[in-house]
Amino acid sequence: MLVTGVEAQAFGTNCYVVAVGPGEQCLIVDPGIGVLDQLDELIAQHRLHPAAVLLTHGHLDHTFSVAPVCGARGITAYVHPADREMLADPAKGLSMDLTQLFGGRLPYTEPEDVAELTDGATLSLAGIEVTVDHAPGHTGGSVLFRLPGDDAPLCLSGDVLFAGSIGRTDLPGGSTDTMMTSLREKILPLGDETVVLPGHGPATTIGRERATNPYLRELSAAPGRGL
Repeated sequence: MLVTGVEAQAFGTNCYVVAVGPGEQCLIVDPGIGVLDQLDELIAQHRLHPAAVLLTHGHLDHTFSVAPVCGARGITAYVHPADREMLADPAKGLSMDLTQLFGGRLPYTEPEDVAELTDGATLSLAGIEVTVDHAPGHTGGSVLFRLPGDDAPLCLSGDVLFAGSIGRTDLPGGSTDTMMTSLREKILPLGDETVVLPGHGPATTIGRERATNPYLRELSAAPGRGL
Protein backbone atom coordinates (compact mmCIF):
# COMPACT_ATOMS: atom_id res chain seq x y z
CA MET A 1 0.00 0.00 0.00
CA LEU A 2 1.30 3.43 -0.97
CA VAL A 3 0.27 6.15 1.48
CA THR A 4 1.69 9.61 0.97
CA GLY A 5 0.48 13.19 0.85
CA VAL A 6 1.11 16.90 1.08
CA GLU A 7 0.43 19.59 3.66
CA ALA A 8 -1.82 22.42 2.53
CA GLN A 9 -0.53 25.99 2.44
CA ALA A 10 -3.24 27.13 4.85
CA PHE A 11 -4.25 25.63 8.20
CA GLY A 12 -1.74 22.79 7.87
CA THR A 13 -4.36 20.42 6.48
CA ASN A 14 -3.07 16.99 5.50
CA CYS A 15 -4.04 15.91 2.00
CA TYR A 16 -3.46 12.18 1.60
CA VAL A 17 -2.91 10.08 -1.50
CA VAL A 18 -3.54 6.35 -1.18
CA ALA A 19 -2.93 3.60 -3.75
CA VAL A 20 -2.19 -0.10 -3.82
CA GLY A 21 1.21 0.83 -5.27
CA PRO A 22 3.09 3.09 -7.70
CA GLY A 23 1.67 3.27 -11.21
CA GLU A 24 -1.83 2.40 -10.01
CA GLN A 25 -5.11 4.23 -9.50
CA CYS A 26 -5.23 6.32 -6.34
CA LEU A 27 -7.60 8.03 -3.93
CA ILE A 28 -7.11 11.64 -2.90
CA VAL A 29 -8.35 12.55 0.57
CA ASP A 30 -9.12 16.15 1.63
CA PRO A 31 -7.46 18.38 -1.02
CA GLY A 32 -7.22 21.69 0.83
CA ILE A 33 -5.92 25.16 0.07
CA GLY A 34 -2.94 25.55 -2.26
CA VAL A 35 -2.21 21.85 -2.79
CA LEU A 36 -2.64 21.57 -6.56
CA ASP A 37 0.98 21.96 -7.66
CA GLN A 38 2.35 19.71 -4.90
CA LEU A 39 -0.36 17.16 -5.59
CA ASP A 40 0.37 17.10 -9.32
CA GLU A 41 4.07 16.57 -8.60
CA LEU A 42 3.32 13.73 -6.19
CA ILE A 43 0.97 12.02 -8.63
CA ALA A 44 3.54 12.30 -11.42
CA GLN A 45 6.36 11.08 -9.16
CA HIS A 46 4.51 7.86 -8.36
CA ARG A 47 2.84 7.57 -11.80
CA LEU A 48 -0.60 7.51 -10.21
CA HIS A 49 -4.03 7.84 -11.76
CA PRO A 50 -6.60 9.54 -9.48
CA ALA A 51 -9.88 7.62 -9.31
CA ALA A 52 -11.86 9.60 -6.71
CA VAL A 53 -11.69 12.24 -4.01
CA LEU A 54 -12.81 11.34 -0.48
CA LEU A 55 -13.79 14.11 1.94
CA THR A 56 -13.69 13.50 5.68
CA HIS A 57 -15.97 16.53 6.14
CA GLY A 58 -17.08 19.70 4.44
CA HIS A 59 -14.87 22.41 5.94
CA LEU A 60 -13.12 24.63 3.44
CA ASP A 61 -9.60 23.76 4.58
CA HIS A 62 -10.29 20.16 3.54
CA THR A 63 -12.33 20.80 0.37
CA PHE A 64 -10.95 23.96 -1.25
CA SER A 65 -9.27 22.20 -4.18
CA VAL A 66 -11.86 19.46 -4.69
CA ALA A 67 -13.43 21.03 -7.80
CA PRO A 68 -10.19 21.53 -9.78
CA VAL A 69 -8.88 18.10 -8.73
CA CYS A 70 -12.10 16.37 -9.78
CA GLY A 71 -12.76 18.54 -12.81
CA ALA A 72 -9.31 18.06 -14.34
CA ARG A 73 -9.71 14.29 -14.22
CA GLY A 74 -13.46 13.75 -14.48
CA ILE A 75 -13.67 11.98 -11.11
CA THR A 76 -16.24 11.92 -8.31
CA ALA A 77 -16.06 13.57 -4.89
CA TYR A 78 -17.51 11.61 -1.97
CA VAL A 79 -18.95 13.43 1.07
CA HIS A 80 -21.49 12.67 3.79
CA PRO A 81 -24.92 14.22 3.03
CA ALA A 82 -24.93 16.16 6.32
CA ASP A 83 -21.97 18.20 4.99
CA ARG A 84 -23.11 18.27 1.37
CA GLU A 85 -24.35 21.87 1.55
CA MET A 86 -20.86 23.07 2.49
CA LEU A 87 -19.60 22.01 -0.94
CA ALA A 88 -22.03 24.49 -2.45
CA ASP A 89 -21.58 27.18 0.22
CA PRO A 90 -18.46 26.74 2.39
CA ALA A 91 -19.47 29.70 4.60
CA LYS A 92 -22.16 27.48 6.14
CA GLY A 93 -19.45 25.65 8.04
CA LEU A 94 -17.40 28.66 9.11
CA SER A 95 -17.57 30.91 12.13
CA MET A 96 -18.05 34.64 11.55
CA ASP A 97 -14.37 35.39 12.13
CA LEU A 98 -13.27 32.75 9.61
CA THR A 99 -15.78 34.03 7.06
CA GLN A 100 -14.37 37.52 7.52
CA LEU A 101 -10.84 36.14 7.20
CA PHE A 102 -11.72 34.98 3.69
CA GLY A 103 -13.20 38.37 2.90
CA GLY A 104 -16.81 37.22 2.97
CA ARG A 105 -16.61 35.94 -0.62
CA LEU A 106 -14.82 32.68 -1.15
CA PRO A 107 -13.08 31.90 -4.48
CA TYR A 108 -14.59 28.44 -4.55
CA THR A 109 -16.57 26.28 -6.92
CA GLU A 110 -18.56 23.12 -6.25
CA PRO A 111 -17.45 19.87 -7.91
CA GLU A 112 -19.70 18.67 -10.71
CA ASP A 113 -20.00 15.04 -9.64
CA VAL A 114 -20.71 14.40 -5.95
CA ALA A 115 -21.65 11.08 -4.36
CA GLU A 116 -22.96 10.78 -0.82
CA LEU A 117 -21.43 8.56 1.84
CA THR A 118 -23.42 6.39 4.23
CA ASP A 119 -22.43 5.04 7.63
CA GLY A 120 -21.05 1.52 7.48
CA ALA A 121 -20.69 1.51 3.69
CA THR A 122 -17.75 -0.17 2.02
CA LEU A 123 -16.45 1.57 -1.08
CA SER A 124 -14.43 -0.38 -3.65
CA LEU A 125 -12.31 2.28 -5.31
CA ALA A 126 -8.89 2.13 -6.95
CA GLY A 127 -8.56 -1.49 -5.87
CA ILE A 128 -8.98 -0.55 -2.20
CA GLU A 129 -11.82 -1.47 0.16
CA VAL A 130 -12.67 1.66 2.18
CA THR A 131 -15.06 1.44 5.14
CA VAL A 132 -16.99 4.60 6.03
CA ASP A 133 -17.83 5.42 9.65
CA HIS A 134 -20.08 8.42 10.28
CA ALA A 135 -18.51 10.20 13.26
CA PRO A 136 -20.27 13.57 13.77
CA GLY A 137 -19.26 16.13 16.35
CA HIS A 138 -16.72 18.32 14.55
CA THR A 139 -19.34 18.69 11.82
CA GLY A 140 -22.61 16.89 11.28
CA GLY A 141 -21.16 14.96 8.36
CA SER A 142 -17.69 14.07 9.63
CA VAL A 143 -16.56 10.55 8.72
CA LEU A 144 -13.67 8.19 9.28
CA PHE A 145 -12.22 6.24 6.37
CA ARG A 146 -10.80 2.85 7.38
CA LEU A 147 -8.73 0.74 5.03
CA PRO A 148 -6.19 -2.07 5.19
CA GLY A 149 -2.50 -1.23 5.44
CA ASP A 150 0.61 -3.31 4.83
CA ASP A 151 1.42 -3.79 8.52
CA ALA A 152 -1.63 -2.43 10.34
CA PRO A 153 -5.11 -1.07 9.55
CA LEU A 154 -5.34 2.61 8.64
CA CYS A 155 -7.87 5.19 9.80
CA LEU A 156 -8.08 8.54 8.04
CA SER A 157 -9.67 10.45 10.90
CA GLY A 158 -10.14 13.93 9.44
CA ASP A 159 -10.80 16.36 12.28
CA VAL A 160 -12.32 13.78 14.60
CA LEU A 161 -9.09 12.60 16.23
CA PHE A 162 -5.61 14.13 16.32
CA ALA A 163 -2.39 13.10 18.02
CA GLY A 164 -3.08 14.21 21.59
CA SER A 165 -6.35 16.01 20.90
CA ILE A 166 -9.66 16.05 19.03
CA GLY A 167 -11.38 18.38 16.57
CA ARG A 168 -13.05 21.57 17.73
CA THR A 169 -16.80 21.48 18.24
CA ASP A 170 -17.65 25.19 18.33
CA LEU A 171 -18.21 25.75 14.61
CA PRO A 172 -21.63 25.48 12.91
CA GLY A 173 -22.82 21.87 13.03
CA GLY A 174 -20.43 20.97 15.84
CA SER A 175 -21.44 19.36 19.14
CA THR A 176 -19.27 18.32 22.08
CA ASP A 177 -21.75 15.67 23.26
CA THR A 178 -22.00 14.22 19.76
CA MET A 179 -18.22 14.23 19.41
CA MET A 180 -17.86 12.26 22.66
CA THR A 181 -20.39 9.72 21.40
CA SER A 182 -18.45 9.34 18.14
CA LEU A 183 -15.19 8.86 20.00
CA ARG A 184 -16.73 6.27 22.28
CA GLU A 185 -18.60 4.35 19.57
CA LYS A 186 -16.34 4.73 16.52
CA ILE A 187 -12.79 5.40 17.78
CA LEU A 188 -12.41 3.43 21.01
CA PRO A 189 -13.48 0.08 19.48
CA LEU A 190 -10.62 0.22 16.94
CA GLY A 191 -7.59 -1.97 17.56
CA ASP A 192 -4.55 -0.43 19.26
CA GLU A 193 -2.43 -1.23 16.20
CA THR A 194 -4.59 0.97 13.95
CA VAL A 195 -2.54 3.79 12.41
CA VAL A 196 -4.39 7.11 12.57
CA LEU A 197 -3.79 9.59 9.74
CA PRO A 198 -5.40 12.81 11.00
CA GLY A 199 -6.53 15.92 9.17
CA HIS A 200 -3.85 18.00 10.88
CA GLY A 201 -0.58 17.11 12.55
CA PRO A 202 1.42 13.89 12.74
CA ALA A 203 0.25 10.33 12.43
CA THR A 204 -0.42 8.34 15.59
CA THR A 205 -1.99 5.05 16.66
CA ILE A 206 -5.17 4.17 18.49
CA GLY A 207 -3.09 2.52 21.22
CA ARG A 208 -1.04 5.66 21.77
CA GLU A 209 -4.13 7.85 21.85
CA ARG A 210 -5.97 5.47 24.16
CA ALA A 211 -3.06 5.74 26.60
CA THR A 212 -2.23 9.44 26.32
CA ASN A 213 -5.06 11.44 24.70
CA PRO A 214 -6.94 13.13 27.57
CA TYR A 215 -10.30 12.88 25.79
CA LEU A 216 -9.97 9.15 25.14
CA ARG A 217 -8.54 8.50 28.60
CA GLU A 218 -11.59 10.10 30.18
CA LEU A 219 -13.96 8.08 28.02
CA SER A 220 -12.04 4.88 28.72
CA ALA A 221 -12.20 5.52 32.46
CA ALA A 222 -15.97 6.16 32.37
CA PRO A 223 -17.32 4.61 29.16
CA GLY A 224 -20.95 5.28 30.10
CA ARG A 225 -20.47 9.01 30.26
CA GLY A 226 -20.78 11.39 27.35
CA LEU A 227 -18.13 13.77 28.70
